[in-house]
Amino acid sequence: MIDLYTWSTPNGRKVSVMLEELGLKYGVFPIDISKGQQFADDFVRISPNSKIPAIVDHDGPGGKKFALFESGAILIYLADKTGKFLQKDPPIYYKTLQWLMFQMGGVGPMFGQAHHFLRAAPEKIQYGIDRYTKEARRLYGVLDGHLKQNDYLAGAYSIADIATYPWVARHEWHLVDLKDFPGVKRWFDAIGARPAVKKGMSVP
Repeated sequence: MIDLYTWSTPNGRKVSVMLEELGLKYGVFPIDISKGQQFADDFVRISPNSKIPAIVDHDGPGGKKFALFESGAILIYLADKTGKFLQKDPPIYYKTLQWLMFQMGGVGPMFGQAHHFLRAAPEKIQYGIDRYTKEARRLYGVLDGHLKQNDYLAGAYSIADIATYPWVARHEWHLVDLKDFPGVKRWFDAIGARPAVKKGMSVP
């Protein structure tokens, strides 16, 4: 059994989608970040950086309880635990990690900044809006160029796709019409049709 501490953000949904794809039993513990619940002592003991998502696997390594935070690390852990969505063939393995890191280091932070300046900033700061919406579109272009020639980010459907999809799901927040990026749109529609993705995207 896995305890999932999460909220309805792209990073949180990465892990709920992964758990649904794997068919693992898990319980959901909502952490309302709008109310500062991520700073509660009980949660900080699990996730010292006060960020969701985090998990506690009651059947972790050696059969012991195991806590883990950082969404990318959680995806790798769950893939290693089950042998799914992270192929061990070295070229594919490293390509998968490459695109996972592209999401972790580029898509997530830059799309997140676009979210902030477009939706959350207490005052309109045009420099911030322009900087991050421009970078978001550049990253969509990188994805599009790759996905015009590949069904998925790293060969077969993988943790790289699972990590990236919830961020692209907020494309309207980035002022992006996916019709401008046909490779991304094809990929996005295919992944969004998966039953486990639909279910995971509704958690919590």
